[in-house]
Amino acid sequence: MANMKALSEFLQKGRAKEVKELVQAALDEKISAKVILEEGLMDGMGIIGAKFKKNEVFVPEVLIAARAMNAGTELLKPFLAEAGVVAKGKVVLGTVKGDLHDIGKNLVGMMMEGKGLEVVDLGTDVPAQKFVEEAISNNANIIACSALLTTTMTEMQNVVKELEKAGVQDKIKIMIGGAPVTQSYCENIKADYYTADAASAAEVAVEICEA
Repeated sequence: MANMKALSEFLQKGRAKEVKELVQAALDEKISAKVILEEGLMDGMGIIGAKFKKNEVFVPEVLIAARAMNAGTELLKPFLAEAGVVAKGKVVLGTVKGDLHDIGKNLVGMMMEGKGLEVVDLGTDVPAQKFVEEAISNNANIIACSALLTTTMTEMQNVVKELEKAGVQDKIKIMIGGAPVTQSYCENIKADYYTADAASAAEVAVEICEA
């Protein structure tokens, strides 16, 4: 019997090869893709997220765990689609215009995928208008903006303004984060949510999508 606990543990250690083998074994045993995803892969990523929040693991461990998760989900994708398993919600993610930092953004994306959200990653140096256009065309629930510089975080306000201009601020929520960003800045620019770290961002994003 394919062991979901072992799958979760191998994922936490970033052992992509073993993760793929266990996912394949579980599929061969006709265990549903949804169970493998939730009780194996997402369980492991959730534990990593919680440890990351408490500073018990750091960025490199998260990255290798996420890589192992991706190896497992690649095998599952066709089965999840077949079973009609849909993502909990959709997030358009990017680093704002003028800012080329992406490690924080990438971590947020991985944590969100680990929670069962679909992430459309626009990369770095993303203009405000593009965030809004992509969110509308992808039917996203959330725009998540990252900035690492005090000089670029002001661009987040432009994203809020663009969303209001498009008249979809009731449908799409704006989340912001990054080293210089604070809760009071979030309130100042009238963004919807601020989170201090990647794991919290993923938790809040799930709550928004389920609300």
